[in-house]
Amino acid sequence: MVKHENVCLYVDRMNRQWVVRDSHGNFWILPQTESPWLDRQPYEPSEECELEPVPGHYKLMLGLSF
Repeated sequence: MVKHENVCLYVDRMNRQWVVRDSHGNFWILPQTESPWLDRQPYEPSEECELEPVPGHYKLMLGLSF
């Protein structure tokens, strides 16, 4: 799980998406673009989704600066 000022990185395996929870508790989908954090979209986790924390080294693969 990536943490920086209460920011966490997850994977939603059901929908095959990267998801970030920011320091305000908001969830964001990270699209597969060159700038995923800048291109993020709001995300509302459903009861069926299974957000799984991921190791910190994935942030480099996603181009995240935190």
